[in-house]
Amino acid sequence: MDKNGRDLDKELEKLLAEGTEGARLREANTFDKLAAPYAAEFVLFGAGNLGRRTLTGLRKVGIEPLAFVDNDTQRWGENCNGVPVLSPREGAKLYGTRAAFVVTIWRGEGTERMAARVSQLRELGCESVVPFLPLYWKLPSSLLPHYTLDLPHNVHSQPDRVRQGFLLMSDEASRREYLAQLRFRILGDFECLPPPVQGDIYFRDDLFNLGKEEILVDCGAFDGDTLSLFFDKTGNSCKSVIAFEPDPANYVKLAERVSRMPPAVRQSIALHQSATGDCNRRVLMDVGFGPASHIGNGNHEVECATLDSMLDDVPVTFIKMDIEGSELAALAGAQQLIRKYSPILAICVYHRQDDLWNIPLLIHRLNPDYSFHLRPHLLEGWDLVCYAIPSNRRF
Repeated sequence: MDKNGRDLDKELEKLLAEGTEGARLREANTFDKLAAPYAAEFVLFGAGNLGRRTLTGLRKVGIEPLAFVDNDTQRWGENCNGVPVLSPREGAKLYGTRAAFVVTIWRGEGTERMAARVSQLRELGCESVVPFLPLYWKLPSSLLPHYTLDLPHNVHSQPDRVRQGFLLMSDEASRREYLAQLRFRILGDFECLPPPVQGDIYFRDDLFNLGKEEILVDCGAFDGDTLSLFFDKTGNSCKSVIAFEPDPANYVKLAERVSRMPPAVRQSIALHQSATGDCNRRVLMDVGFGPASHIGNGNHEVECATLDSMLDDVPVTFIKMDIEGSELAALAGAQQLIRKYSPILAICVYHRQDDLWNIPLLIHRLNPDYSFHLRPHLLEGWDLVCYAIPSNRRF
């Protein structure tokens, strides 16, 4: 092992050294330390999805924020679920020296980092500015889990699996990304995350080539954006595409996009209004949230099927999954395909805290003939994809 490898191993052990009890103590105390002396009253910076989610969680435990502040001038003077929305300047003037400002901005389409959001409020005179994550650690029953974010002690409860996942990473960039993502999960350090990689998501020219005989399985096809990218990359040439999308509104958009494609392309595509998982059944789903629609709860019932049962005799060459936390179950439901055909896998690993290691570990157990590569495609942990590449498709 070279020096870089030894240094990365040391960094991993340093991250895991705190242990479960140390993490529990930090979870309970970090917000109050950072927010002091104003930990009892809150202003939320960001009245978007995360801000409203935080408001709902606070109200569950009897906490009412003083106000929202938001950079969107269209929101100023409005009420957001009964809470006034102010400009950052006005909010700082009214509450900058009497309340903790909690930054509730974290989104996939974000263009700035958490440090810039914190600096904006501090420059306006706010004395106590805290990212939302320590507050979520303090009030986990009403605020966690949320995508990749969960209590840090959960990471420390499975150190051997964390180490095994790290050892599966096949290149230095992936090992460094793994450690940064692990640090983010344990310490809430937004600034440690590397910038997004250049190039397309899912179809990575730096890792593999697409052929003219690909059989693509698209789980979480949304409105067909991945299909369009795939056909752009292949010059409208492939053997077939099988796409799964359970949300009714998304499925309509998907079908409409496919209907506008050239006839020869349309004929190669099979659409299924279904979720994918580890068994065949009907499941509840939260629908109407665009790419964030997900199964597991909600009031709408949809079909869910295993890929093994749907594609038993199809020699698939590529499986993509972006299915809002159902990736692990869907992989379990595709284990025969993965063992038999060794397709390239492009699997999102940012929806759950432990997907970072559990997804590569499951794939490796099903079929050891894979190399593993992590690539971030958006800022601050969003669109993190694990690419599993069989030996016959590697560069």
